[in-house]
Amino acid sequence: MRGLRQAPIVAGLAAAALLLASCGGDDTSTETSSGGTGQEGTGATGGSFSLEIGNPENPLLPGNTSETSGGAVMDALFTGLVQYNTETTEAEFTGVAESIESDDNTTWTVTLKEGWTFHDGSPVTATSFVDAWNYAAYSPNAQGNSYFFANVEGYDDLQAPTNAAGEPTGDPKAKELTGLKVIDDQTFEVTLSAPFAQYPITVGYTAFFPLPEAFYKDVKGFGVQPIGNGPFQAEEPFQDGQGITLTKYEEYGGEKPANADEVEYRVFRTPNTAYTEVQAGSLDIMTTLPIDAIASAPDEFGERYIERPRSDFTYIGFPLYDERYSDPEVRRAISMAIDREAITEGVFNGTREPAFSVISPVVDGSRDDACEYCVYDPEAAKQMLEDANFDFDEPIELWFNSDGDHEAWMQAVGNQLRQNLGVEYVLEGNLAFDQYLPLGDQKGYTGPFRLGWIMDYPSPQNFLEPLYSTAAQPPNGSNSTFYSNEEFDDLVAQGNSAESNAEAIELYQQAEDVLLEDMPIIPMFFGLEQAVTSENVANVIIDAYGRVAVADVEVVSGG
Repeated sequence: MRGLRQAPIVAGLAAAALLLASCGGDDTSTETSSGGTGQEGTGATGGSFSLEIGNPENPLLPGNTSETSGGAVMDALFTGLVQYNTETTEAEFTGVAESIESDDNTTWTVTLKEGWTFHDGSPVTATSFVDAWNYAAYSPNAQGNSYFFANVEGYDDLQAPTNAAGEPTGDPKAKELTGLKVIDDQTFEVTLSAPFAQYPITVGYTAFFPLPEAFYKDVKGFGVQPIGNGPFQAEEPFQDGQGITLTKYEEYGGEKPANADEVEYRVFRTPNTAYTEVQAGSLDIMTTLPIDAIASAPDEFGERYIERPRSDFTYIGFPLYDERYSDPEVRRAISMAIDREAITEGVFNGTREPAFSVISPVVDGSRDDACEYCVYDPEAAKQMLEDANFDFDEPIELWFNSDGDHEAWMQAVGNQLRQNLGVEYVLEGNLAFDQYLPLGDQKGYTGPFRLGWIMDYPSPQNFLEPLYSTAAQPPNGSNSTFYSNEEFDDLVAQGNSAESNAEAIELYQQAEDVLLEDMPIIPMFFGLEQAVTSENVANVIIDAYGRVAVADVEVVSGG
């Protein structure tokens, strides 16, 4: 999931991809080291709490929400087939699915638990999932998460033919995936185009959430006031630029919220404004600290400061559609001219880890020496850029979103490029995230651009295929560089079909080697989750996906 912000816990993909943890007792913790506040709750009931988000890029639809702000709201409104443990990141059967089974890793039978309902009282059935997935996969619906269904049989027939510019030239051959079949109200079957042993751990992601019948009657209205099946419901529409207040859903099919009656998502355009409010106690949870608060926040907030490893990855992408950056030698040279360690220490006070891989250390398969062209070598970089006949007269335009506190480190990158390569730079940081992402999807960046990625599920595949595969180019996915390499795609596909975790990792690493030779992006750093809370809340748990477990939050004062 593309993030506003930038991410390692000791938990791997686990060979247990097929053996999802069963539903167990409450294993959350109030220890700061495990991602929660050390503050003890009072057991009081009722009340409300607030947390900070950015303005979502798109209407709140499961098939079209692929960034962290919209995703935060969706996680409270919906519950998927499986959920991810806040401590281990592993998928568990605490969601709607009773089981997900296969004899060949290709055809999967999904059995649902009984009794789950949507917020309008209608039942959650197999059709709720199958119809939602077909809607997301059908290209005329222009859903940004369409790519996540690309491995289901029949996906290609749901994609409209296009011309050389990528513009549709006709209608798709079909409207429904042949790989989806409703067996009965509680059972459906998924047939993949190739074996994928890790499939069960992927389906807890936003793209796979179910939809009620009401969605198809008013798609536009649903996007501002969704009807989900999660612990909280939307009794009012989302206000663009402001946020939304959700209320507890009394008939929720899963574990009930701790004690809160309401959760208020408040949109902030700058982290500094939100930080001032959490300092004053008028905002309860903030998960994106301003850079200048990183050093002082632990002392200022004490037990109300949260720090834990997180799965996010920050990178600088190249607009491969721009001829100036079409030569891999240019991209390699720019990468080698950047001193990542100096930036992580000087700007982030050592709270980021320089990245020499595109796969986060939170999953098996990450390597700390995968990227040859990430090694700082300014002299070799300048010579490489000169040999590539790069135009030194024109400045390099560095793009980033205005509402994520990225200017300081992007300016540091620009200063290093000027000093080490002899090329000037211009900062392009005037767009908020909900404007910034669509511009990139429309091939609007005119130079290297900042983006981040937080894993959707614990697999190295999730750090490769959704970001760099040909099938994930916009509007179907998050491949904002528009990178395409047949060898890369093939190696990822082989990894997906591998019979063992070890074999899969080896193939994913080979795919990463191809990617890092082409350098469509510059790996920058992995980071930590750093959050602060007010005295109004306790038991604030933030997982490695960067998500606040809103149902676990306890309101201390009654709101």
